[in-house]
Amino acid sequence: MNQNKDRSPWTWIPTLYFFQGIPYSIVMITSGLIYKTMGISIASFAFWTSLLYLPWAIKPLWSPYIDVVSTKRNWVIWTQLLLGCAFIAAGLMMPLSFFYPLSLGVFAVIAISSASHDIAADGFYMYALDQHKQAFFVGIRSTFYRFAMLTALGLIPVLAGTIQKSTGLKPVTFQTRSVPPEEYVPFDPSGIEIVKSEGEPALLIFPRNLEVPVFHEGKSAIDSAVVYIALSAPPENGETVVVNVVRKSGSKDIDLSKKQTGRFEFTGSNWNKPVAASVKVNHNLTGSASSEFLVTAGNIAFSWMVSLGILGILLLLLAIYNRIMLPRPDEKSTSEKIGWSVYKEVFVSFFTKPGVIPALIFFLLYRLGESQLVKVATPFLVDSRSSGGIGLTSAQYGIAYGTIGMLCLTLGGILGGITAARFGLRKLIFIMALCMNIPISVYIYLSQVQPMPGDLTIYLSIALEQFGYGFGFTAYMLYMLHYVGESRYKTAEYAIGTSLMALGMMLPGMISGTVKEALGYQHFFIYVILCSIPGLIAIRFLKIDPAFGIKKK
Repeated sequence: MNQNKDRSPWTWIPTLYFFQGIPYSIVMITSGLIYKTMGISIASFAFWTSLLYLPWAIKPLWSPYIDVVSTKRNWVIWTQLLLGCAFIAAGLMMPLSFFYPLSLGVFAVIAISSASHDIAADGFYMYALDQHKQAFFVGIRSTFYRFAMLTALGLIPVLAGTIQKSTGLKPVTFQTRSVPPEEYVPFDPSGIEIVKSEGEPALLIFPRNLEVPVFHEGKSAIDSAVVYIALSAPPENGETVVVNVVRKSGSKDIDLSKKQTGRFEFTGSNWNKPVAASVKVNHNLTGSASSEFLVTAGNIAFSWMVSLGILGILLLLLAIYNRIMLPRPDEKSTSEKIGWSVYKEVFVSFFTKPGVIPALIFFLLYRLGESQLVKVATPFLVDSRSSGGIGLTSAQYGIAYGTIGMLCLTLGGILGGITAARFGLRKLIFIMALCMNIPISVYIYLSQVQPMPGDLTIYLSIALEQFGYGFGFTAYMLYMLHYVGESRYKTAEYAIGTSLMALGMMLPGMISGTVKEALGYQHFFIYVILCSIPGLIAIRFLKIDPAFGIKKK
């Protein structure tokens, strides 16, 4: 008997699936923030980072290789070590003048390695646990995957932002307020005079109190005003000061024009030539409102270098921990050659199982509503009230999703696994599906009533929706485990299932923004509820062993 075969799953499942969530979240989501702050055009990085999704979508092409060559445990450890080193390398690229193509190349390596790690980790999970434990811990693994997303999408950007504030020029603010068009007096930039100061440059804002005219259709077409930004002294030779302008607080109805990124660069040749930042009011605004804007000039490249470097070191430490703590289940280590016969056997086995048609429909459509909700929920919660949103501040949104939402998601995932292990998947799958989709209706309520930011019903609604998602998503993961069963190449077949899951999230998500623009928030959330119906119908035709997931006596 292998010495670590019976090691408690609590010692390795959290770290294994926390690790699994980090690379995907950084490459697919956080990379957009990195490139935007580094001055890359949205059109460019959106195309290339979307292309990086390809390894996760086509990973079944090499999943048979991982399934039969060496062991899943070895694949997990070596890909984790590679990913840790790759993130450190990505950080080191950031200060270089040609960082963009180099970092994209490193992110491509991360994407391929991460997709391979996912195949091995999911296969290892199936080899190391019996069916009962697979059912019990499926909620735990999903929860720690979400914790990884929170780290990649929240903690890493916060760390980078903190470093930027502490390494750059002293931040400054300027105030804006809306005024009736007849009272608006444009600021005249011809009176700006910049005298070179000694020492480190400082940020200059003209004017510090900006008036923005309210839009009156048929009376006044003016809806924006301009603030000017410059430096008090030139940067050091060869240095570029990158300035970012963001709305800090106040009404969301006064914000930067959508045609601007809020990012400006100053060098030794243009430091004293003021750049214009356009501030615009929402056309639905009719009264008085005010906003405060923050202007910063941190060392952006250095901040991402440190943040990605720290993340890489954390992943290396997790890889070492997993090297020690992962059990050694009975799985064959081979050097079997991969030929077309193996690929044929894998795909034939997956697509000829009994009930494959409803299974495919389930894989693709079970999350049809959720896949679109996740793209629009955040903009809805932080959008201005005059645009149909709730108007939460960043702090309020962080509390709602980062604290309350994450706690309820965790409880839902854990309870889903425990319940399925007690009663079996077949008895609970339809109930779980309802639990995941019905709570989406809270957004119908929020969009119709528009409770004020800070209202208790907002937090209760998000708590209910996240708990339902955590509980209901358990059914999806369990059915995928059931469908693969004890196939010879179950790791490779599971990879096919997760690829279908990825397509079921990617394709609807791509159209969600367009649908929202066509329907508006209120009707969009009704549409999302209707999108849950095909997945619910597919459940009726699934073939599920009544004993699956229940502990054997």
